[in-house]
Amino acid sequence: MGDLFGTDGVRGQANSYPMTAEVALKLGAAAGRYFRTDGQNRHRVVIGKDTRLSGYMLENALTAGLTSTGMNVLLLGPVPTPAVGFLTRSMRADIGIMISASHNPHQDNGIKFFGPDGFKLSDGAQNQIEKILKGEIAPAKPENIGRARRVEDGLGRYIEYAKTTFPSRGRLSGLKVVVDCANGAAYRAAPEVLWELGAEVIPIGVSPNGFNINDKCGSTHTETAAQAVVQHGADLGICLDGDADRIMIIDENGKVADGDQIMALLADRWALDGRLSGATLVSTVMSNLGLERFLSARGINLLRTNVGDRYVVEAMRAGGFNLGGEQSGHIVMTDYATTGDGLIAGLQFMAEMAQSGDKASTLTQNFTSVPQMLKNVKYKGNIDPLSLEKVALVIADGEAKLAKTGRLVIRKSGTEPLIRVMGEDEDLSRLTNVVDEIVGVIESVC
Repeated sequence: MGDLFGTDGVRGQANSYPMTAEVALKLGAAAGRYFRTDGQNRHRVVIGKDTRLSGYMLENALTAGLTSTGMNVLLLGPVPTPAVGFLTRSMRADIGIMISASHNPHQDNGIKFFGPDGFKLSDGAQNQIEKILKGEIAPAKPENIGRARRVEDGLGRYIEYAKTTFPSRGRLSGLKVVVDCANGAAYRAAPEVLWELGAEVIPIGVSPNGFNINDKCGSTHTETAAQAVVQHGADLGICLDGDADRIMIIDENGKVADGDQIMALLADRWALDGRLSGATLVSTVMSNLGLERFLSARGINLLRTNVGDRYVVEAMRAGGFNLGGEQSGHIVMTDYATTGDGLIAGLQFMAEMAQSGDKASTLTQNFTSVPQMLKNVKYKGNIDPLSLEKVALVIADGEAKLAKTGRLVIRKSGTEPLIRVMGEDEDLSRLTNVVDEIVGVIESVC
């Protein structure tokens, strides 16, 4: 891809390149010029955001750029990322835009684009937008400047849709649920959906102030919710991230289950019900080897992709598969949503609880994880450490040592100047030695 777009849109620290009002304005204008090719004033774009303070600045700048090229803007306010995908299709918009840096701290922000089908824009489309941005962008004539207005019921539409994904006439009566909304985009939607379905809801992380998104809460900081589950004697906890496209489940004992365990449960149950398309689960190279072995024993194929939910979705669409996700908690169910949806994934999990009568601890311990180790190595300059012979040799040696009982995944981060070294092996001591040796060599050449 180009210089601006990473693996998940444009992202950076607020008020620093590329997350400045100036870049957002130009990006909006370029996107408008890319989609409004016929000069007509019937084109729409919906914009959602999470609860970061910088969201106001970027929302206004994008709106100015989009309207300057003749696009009509519909502002949703704070809504989950999957709501933008849903409403882009529902409102027949040409583009959906989400302003969020997902699970990152408040000082970061990002801009994600969705196409008219509700799926994230392809690399090719993003490259074209970036090409337009680097040139002169022709503004619309004065009589063709776009309009902007706030959509008051966008969140309500999403809430009603999310409820329809739960089994018909099903209820969550008798379930006590802690829901941690990370002081983010789902702070209103998630507790409301659970309450309307009949659960006793204990909401935390629902007091956003512009600065506390993902701060000691949410899917990347599950300790707060785990304590609340135990303290209140809840049946489970649901931890969302700042834009609510990922989830972690906490059982009644306060133990955390990641995306691999949630995907294992859904893949197994869906396969038994004849609902799992192609008998295949799509996940990334980071998913645990234990998940792969669990699925294989049940005749289910695991198709691995590069890291990033966009690559999971691309593989799902190409193969006609309907379940995929990431260990980090993105759960993509294309029967229901065009992107990862933490809330709907939580509803599917609770539907299995209600149907089976099993406790959360039973449903989240589907397989024993193979010991996994991940270390990051920072590098500077234009030299790719992975292209150096010394690094290639130590990686090859490590792969040989783990060939029979584990595996290695070594890659560059798509968002930071990092080399990520991940290894898995049944022998923790051997794994530690292999990973440390590779990290040491990469550090020496950096």
